[in-house]
Amino acid sequence: MPHITRICLVRHGETAWNVHRRLQGHTDIPLNARGLAQARAAALALRREQFQHVYSSDLLRAAETARIIATPHALAVTLAPQLRERHFGGVQGLTWEEAEQRFPDDYAPLRARVPDAVPPEGGESLTVFSARIVGYLNELGQRHPGETLLVVCHGGCLDVAYRAATGKPLAAARDFPLGNATLNWIHIGAQGWALERWDDDAHLVETSEEISI
Repeated sequence: MPHITRICLVRHGETAWNVHRRLQGHTDIPLNARGLAQARAAALALRREQFQHVYSSDLLRAAETARIIATPHALAVTLAPQLRERHFGGVQGLTWEEAEQRFPDDYAPLRARVPDAVPPEGGESLTVFSARIVGYLNELGQRHPGETLLVVCHGGCLDVAYRAATGKPLAAARDFPLGNATLNWIHIGAQGWALERWDDDAHLVETSEEISI
């Protein structure tokens, strides 16, 4: 498939804020011990893949994961702020329960996935966030036709990518997993996006419960 770009999307390993279900957004949180182990497990699972390039969000939790996975391939990691998690504005650092108490007027539309709802204090709407992620992945597809890429990012990014590949609307409730350090394969070509495989966690001996982004 000379004009198809295959992309393995990997969400970063677990962080302390994941454990406590805090919305991380653009807050720069490192991996915890379990997250580091998950990244190493993903590296082992992907060691025989023939990646030509590795791209990652520039946030520490993703960049750490990417560098661990990229090491066996002797590839440099290109850090891209375009792959950052959705900016949640004033909700960042809060649990959803705390967000409901602090921002009662904003909470309901955010939880209901209203595409144009903007988080308080300067966050991104789903519409704006989706355009950022889809636009950058399309750019990578055009830049690297016929190649295989590793892209390490965040739960929200994977959510958007899944919807772009399957046609599921942004406003629809999520009914698919977004596991830490699982393997998610899509491809991008002249006919658009397609989903190959999702949430492959066979390399993870112990899997996390679904957690917030």
